[in-house]
This record gives sequence, structure tokens and C-alpha cells, in this order.
Amino acid sequence: MIRLMVFLGNKGIEYERTRHNSAWLFFHHISPELGPISWQEKFHGTWGKASFASQQMMVLKPSTYMNESGKSVGAMSRFFSLDPKQILVVHDDLELPFLVTRLQLGGGLGGHNGLRSIKEHVGSTDFYRLRIGIGRPVRQTVSSYVLSRFSVEEEPSLSLAFDAAKRLLGDWMGEGCPDRSLPRSITVGQNR
Repeated sequence: MIRLMVFLGNKGIEYERTRHNSAWLFFHHISPELGPISWQEKFHGTWGKASFASQQMMVLKPSTYMNESGKSVGAMSRFFSLDPKQILVVHDDLELPFLVTRLQLGGGLGGHNGLRSIKEHVGSTDFYRLRIGIGRPVRQTVSSYVLSRFSVEEEPSLSLAFDAAKRLLGDWMGEGCPDRSLPRSITVGQNR
């Protein structure tokens, strides 16, 4: 069972709608379904209690920069004595094409500094991940690409991608979060 859902992103208005903040954008998309959340500032972030797919859990948005996300996740994990398998981290992913979302347990970090930081502070990569595909840059450097906004052509598809991700996550959590059925992927316009 998932006890903590973490949404990775960078604080600051200049990062609000960037690819690297895909998880925060996804959070805002699904927030009506999480119910009213009484937010608290603690654990180097903002956290509260929520409900999703009939499960009660805590949600966390680290207020550190992306590459220090582990400070927040580690502090909350230690305080509530969480096992890594009780944590689900939602994050952007260069290795998946845009409009593809994958749910998995553990796996490689793919050069994602936020995930690397979480591994260092939690001491494991055995946490669940909802990977939101942003694709790889064609001409830009990786750092400028992840910190750029979605293109005019991509923006209209974001809500469709987030709806698909919400379905994928909701189905899995509704089944009791079984390891044996992972990884699962969904692409906009397809059923898993």
C-alpha cells in the first residue's frame, strides 16, 4: 500500500510550466480527486493527507530544488518510518517519449538528479515511480530542454496525457498496488 505520494518539481514561478515540473502539473490536474488537503510546511516541503483510488495517504511537494528532493523525502520517510515500497514518486522522464507514462518499482535513475537525491537519502531505489514521459531534446542541451516549457503543439495534449496517467495509477491502486503487474505503461489514445 502506498502511504506517501511525492510530486517532484522546482520551486519558483520561472519553472512553473516547464517539463521538469511535469509532476507538479500532474498534481494540479488530479488535485480535485485528492479531496481537501490541509497543507503543512515541514520536511523541507509542503505536505498533507489525501485520498486517491479509495486509499488514504500523505502527499508531499518538496520545496527544495529538484536535485535536493531527497532531503525532503528522506526527512518525511524517517519521521513516519516509511519503507521505500510505501513511497510513490511522480517525476518527469527523458527516457520516455512525450505522451507515454510508465508505472514501475525501482529501476535505473536515468540521470535524474531528483531520483538520485532520493536514493541517497532513503538508502534505496526500491520505491515506486510514476514516470511522465517528456522525450529527449533534438537540438537543445538536456538541462535547457528540461527547464523549457512544453511547445505550443504539445500543450493541448498535456491534459490527455495526465488523464491517461491518472487512469493508470487509479487502476493499479484500486487493485491493491500489486508488484507482479509492474511495469505498466500507457500512451495517450491507447489502453495500456
